[in-house]
Amino acid sequence: MNEPDADGTSPGRERLGCDVLVVGAGPAGLAAALTVRAARPDLEVIVLEKAAAAGGHTLSGAVIETAALDRLLPDWRTRAKEAGVIAVPATADRFSWLTYGGRVSLPTPPQMHNRGNVIVSLSGVVRLLAARAEELGVQLFFGFAAEDMLYDEQGRVRGVRVGDLGRRRDGTPGPRFTPGVEIEAGLVILAEGCRGSLTKTVLARFGLDREAGPQSYGLGFKELWRVPPGRVRPGRIEHTVGWPLDSGTYGGSFLYHLDEDRLYVGFVVGLDYADPAFSPFEAFQQFKHHPSIRPLLEGGEILEAGARSLIEGGWGALPRLEAPGVVLVGDAAGTLNVPKIKGVHMALGCGILAAEHYLESGTEEGFDARFRASPLAAELRRVRNIRPGFRAGLLPGLLNATWETAIRGLSPWTLQMTHDDAESLVPHRRRRPPRRRERTLPPADRLASVYFAATRHEEDQPVHLHVADTALCLGDCRTRYDHPCTRFCPAGVYEIVGEGEERRLQINAANCVHCKACDIKDPYGQITWVPPEGGSGPNYSAL
Repeated sequence: MNEPDADGTSPGRERLGCDVLVVGAGPAGLAAALTVRAARPDLEVIVLEKAAAAGGHTLSGAVIETAALDRLLPDWRTRAKEAGVIAVPATADRFSWLTYGGRVSLPTPPQMHNRGNVIVSLSGVVRLLAARAEELGVQLFFGFAAEDMLYDEQGRVRGVRVGDLGRRRDGTPGPRFTPGVEIEAGLVILAEGCRGSLTKTVLARFGLDREAGPQSYGLGFKELWRVPPGRVRPGRIEHTVGWPLDSGTYGGSFLYHLDEDRLYVGFVVGLDYADPAFSPFEAFQQFKHHPSIRPLLEGGEILEAGARSLIEGGWGALPRLEAPGVVLVGDAAGTLNVPKIKGVHMALGCGILAAEHYLESGTEEGFDARFRASPLAAELRRVRNIRPGFRAGLLPGLLNATWETAIRGLSPWTLQMTHDDAESLVPHRRRRPPRRRERTLPPADRLASVYFAATRHEEDQPVHLHVADTALCLGDCRTRYDHPCTRFCPAGVYEIVGEGEERRLQINAANCVHCKACDIKDPYGQITWVPPEGGSGPNYSAL
């Protein structure tokens, strides 16, 4: 081990080298690693993952189109059955508009038809992919968070630096301090998922999003329930719009019926909402108390729960996917198909395409053009106007979606979001909230929900949520928005404590489930999410 200097830095970090370095062991990153190693066993491939184990930070709907997964892991269904990974074939779709007291059935949009698809635990599927990667000789390092990009003298990405382990809360080395290694590679593939910290720096440094429209995000919640026997119809897929959201707030719900009396219950809210008083977590809990939903859940129990942000900008917000020495894949690139409510097949396909491009050309150059000429890009282009169409509200959005679907995205225009989600809050705006119902179902509050995410952070480590100016929180932010961070965070990380002159912002970093909503929604751009010590965070096993 390299002993730290007095200022806590290392005089000589350990260095590793490889041909391909993948940051993020999600679907896109593992797809890239598997594709490279399967074709070229002589190439050394390293995958860094901040979670302590495969799938630990992976949360998604998830109903998947299986073609890309079938290609990567032809026997994945057998492996899933043997490993107890949730994989239930879709059998029926239902799409509805909820009012406070009722439900109106709507035609299921063609993009949301799921015949032939499979409801899966994505964290479980990631474990299967990781196991196959190890079989092929990919080096997987779990519990190692990539903290900084490394550049050569010409400004080309040459690798990453892994975060130090064992620093105390004040940043000084503790008794178990170990400096993070530097890993150099011929190609770095950023597969961090939505709003990755390294992806942000690469976008800014190389101006990759300079010609793209504003990016847009959603905040998704998901719970795994076990309910009394007889209520679940395995394979049934239900989506809703409407209550408890008002007509100006984008979002909706999902119910995925599994086996063994289990259900996935989820909710997504667009982070471009305007009301500073709005709480996405509370909206999700209200949805569960709708007269058509509550009877399904009463008497049941939550087995697991979590939250994460989704990148929703689509084609109009797609950045350039390459820079010298690095490519972006999957949610890091923004490939989620929002109208289809699916991103896994896009992430897998994007990771495969990046690997194939590198294998054929030996460089990252040309990957962006190759992606934009691919069927993956064509899929995004066809639905490019649907999510931005909801800027005007729910009903205009549905009408626009109907039009775009009918003409297969051939409108001679491209709609875009008009501003970043951080700019969407309106000072002092208080929409009259939809009528609320008394809550009796679990969880009791956000802290109780955090328990079901099994999140864990060492208390004596540096706070990984950086607030640039806390005085602003207690001044202008309080006056204009009344501390929206205390409501948009689903884990109760941000709390205003004390009275009068003793008031202060308290950051409960140990609660963080790594959803990154704070990094996106803060109206002042004061909050920056960075990876905590490797291995920290939620520990999903069946989401």
